Amino acid sequence: MRVDLKGRVALVTGAAGTIGCAIIRRLSDNGASVVVADINREGAEAAAAELPDAIASVIDISSKDSAERGVAEAIARFGRIDILVNNAGVNSFVHRVNIDAFPLAEWERITRIDLDGLYLMSQAALQPMLKQGDGGRIINIASVVGLAAMRLQSPFVAAKAGIIHMTRSMALELGPQGILTNAIAPGSIMSEGTRSLFYGADGKFAGRTAEFMEHLPLGRPGTADEIAESVLFLSSPSASYINGQILAVDGGWTAGYMM
Repeated sequence: MRVDLKGRVALVTGAAGTIGCAIIRRLSDNGASVVVADINREGAEAAAAELPDAIASVIDISSKDSAERGVAEAIARFGRIDILVNNAGVNSFVHRVNIDAFPLAEWERITRIDLDGLYLMSQAALQPMLKQGDGGRIINIASVVGLAAMRLQSPFVAAKAGIIHMTRSMALELGPQGILTNAIAPGSIMSEGTRSLFYGADGKFAGRTAEFMEHLPLGRPGTADEIAESVLFLSSPSASYINGQILAVDGGWTAGYMM
């Protein structure tokens, strides 16, 4: 789809990753200025260099100071923030075990970034958004596992479920001030992580890919561009009455059980 985002400034976290890069390209292609935020400096700078009006910002979303510095950089360059895409997140591709054996340090790492980081980044970006007084958009990238739990990844499931309900809470609080908050819940999306986990020769679930795909009505993984298109829609003027919703982009994963 094509929309008019000219004059809009989008800050996207985790923007150097597979899904993040697709999101920043789609927003930029539709006229937005983009803050390419990632903890990976080299990746952020490389991604920003490919866009016509973008800056790279090194942000560790688990750090309040880092989040606030990143927002200050965005304001210094562009003067405003209209769209915040909370895309940054992590999972564990090594520790896939039951909760009774899940390492505490790994639990804390995942929830600190995926849930606490979203809170810190949102809080930092909301300061200029609210001062602008002309609304804004917050789009949180959750996961279908926040809607339908999966085994062996309890902290990721807990964090993504928290994001989903946090999105609804933010929508109630910020909607009266013109800031719309929604979330996208991706299903199985082809990224470097899923490629190594399901398709790599040494992946933990290599050999079970066909079995997993049988559970999906569309029978295939999604693409980063399909997530980016959903972000573009929720960023667009056409989504002006959508608030507090969770858009599952999952090929039908959460529709029901495939016999």
